[in-house]
Amino acid sequence: MSRTNWAAFTVSAPELARSAEERFGAFTHHVLATLRKDGTPRTSGIEARFLLGELWLGMMPDSLKASDLRRDPRFALQANPGPGTTMGGGDVRISGRAVEVTDGDAKRAYVEEVEPPEPFHLFRTELTEVVRTFVEDDTYLVVQVWKPSEPVRTLRRT
Repeated sequence: MSRTNWAAFTVSAPELARSAEERFGAFTHHVLATLRKDGTPRTSGIEARFLLGELWLGMMPDSLKASDLRRDPRFALQANPGPGTTMGGGDVRISGRAVEVTDGDAKRAYVEEVEPPEPFHLFRTELTEVVRTFVEDDTYLVVQVWKPSEPVRTLRRT
């Protein structure tokens, strides 16, 4: 399965990337899905950051979600839908693999920018899919799907 980072995604699908960043930027907390030891899903709240051309996932030391990602790096991240039922900006979901970053220039730059409480786990993401779902003209349900090395597919349903 092909994977890419956030910077490459923004070059490949700039409008979808902009919409996704706006949707995630509307709220601080989002929902991360990981896999437990037995393979069942676990959902957890998380703050996600777009910084230095990457989508970053930071978490408390020894958190269950960090343990899950260290064991099996697959994840799904869903933007906070916000209050009510309007879902302004649509629903955005990102899937991929999380790669732990333990030191180096990227982690130092992240710490300088974000100033997270230390210690913490930091993961950069490798994207396998980005999906945005929204209602257009109060008529169509629109689903945009992006995968690495593929153009954005747009499906409209009435």
